[in-house]
Amino acid sequence: MTEKKSGFISIIGRPNVGKSTLVNAFLGQKIAAVTPKAQTTRRRQMGILTNDEYQLVFLDTPGIHISHHRLGDFLNQEALEAMNQVDVILWLVDASDGPTEEDQRIAATLAQMKKRAPLVLAINKIDMLPADRLVLKTAEYTDMVTNAEVYALSATRGEGRNELLEALVAKMPMREPEFDEGQITDFYEREIAAELVREACLIHLRNEVPHGVNVRIDEFVERGDKGAHISATVFVERDSQKGIMIGEGGSMLKKIGITARQEIESMSGRKVFLELRVKVEKDWRDDDSALRRFGYKIEPKKKK
Repeated sequence: MTEKKSGFISIIGRPNVGKSTLVNAFLGQKIAAVTPKAQTTRRRQMGILTNDEYQLVFLDTPGIHISHHRLGDFLNQEALEAMNQVDVILWLVDASDGPTEEDQRIAATLAQMKKRAPLVLAINKIDMLPADRLVLKTAEYTDMVTNAEVYALSATRGEGRNELLEALVAKMPMREPEFDEGQITDFYEREIAAELVREACLIHLRNEVPHGVNVRIDEFVERGDKGAHISATVFVERDSQKGIMIGEGGSMLKKIGITARQEIESMSGRKVFLELRVKVEKDWRDDDSALRRFGYKIEPKKKK
């Protein structure tokens, strides 16, 4: 394989700053779930952008936040570990909000790293505030770190996005690419489907339910010209949440299914039959055994 500009970029930041939105925009297609709700991203996911000149491997990470349960501990650990052995750390912040306590914690973590990859600070959502306030917010964030290149952008609208991309390419070493040209992520299609079902739940459900939702794909069967048949179970933490999830006469589950099916079809380029059911897994976010069954690599609690 011919050498080209190639490397790994860890995208870190607190929840809801636009990490997954930026990865999707760079790739020109949706591989990661995106919603306005915090903690949409739960697993580290690669987004692989390849052309004749370069291959950039973006590590989309969960938002670093103040944890209140074992799942939150896992999400933070996923994000922190993603900063090791990469070529660039891209810290994405929200120009319209903060700096927050979570931003301060990220800055402190970056400062404590003995062998840190080059840091790029990206000020996102510049379209959401006037120019004078953008200058102020940029100064507040740049004062938090040292030795960082700073770029301003709107991940959704595109302003500054190409400039940031060019800067990241320039930082990559020349080496053989790690992945084939046609590969765009390390997630299997069924894993992306599960995330898109959960995304639909986050979009349609009220605030007291979404973060207690987990999705398991039970069946993913290709049926030739008929597309794919997908059966999934949506887990919630309480019986009351199950009722909200299903809705009167199954109305809410139907809405979620329609939205998820449309997104999966758009992602896969073929027809999909999607079947959903709902089960209760009590307080699963604080249950190590349940978290492991759901595929989260939870380490045993350290003894005090």
